[in-house]
Amino acid sequence: MKILFSLLLTLILAAPALFGADEPAPAAIKNKSSFNLDAGTRNPFWPIGWKPTGRVASGSGSGRGGTSQGEVPPGAFVVSTITVDGATHFAIINGKSMQEGQQFGLQIGTQIYQVMVKRIEDGQVILTRNNEEIVVPLRRK
Repeated sequence: MKILFSLLLTLILAAPALFGADEPAPAAIKNKSSFNLDAGTRNPFWPIGWKPTGRVASGSGSGRGGTSQGEVPPGAFVVSTITVDGATHFAIINGKSMQEGQQFGLQIGTQIYQVMVKRIEDGQVILTRNNEEIVVPLRRK
């Protein structure tokens, strides 16, 4: 009985291969989807409320483009510390120590923007890029 049962089970499982069962046709792709993100738009895959910050590029003269294109939003900068002591004013911008008059490269994506620290005040930093002032407040937690 066991032999008959195992023979029957083998025959049932092997039947499609023995009798040439039709294989399903491969699926034809009519429209291939793609995702293109325009410059300056918010990536929909970022968490709600999250804003990207720019990264201070290593070295102020990187030789790469981006100095005349696009606009740098104030949200690209994070001012975490301001020190005002007499004539010396320092601020930590995007994790780097900066002082008044210092120029640095801000990298956003593949672009590098040249920015200068114009003035460091109590509670805010004023940056300039292409004669445009960008006021960045101190981030208080």
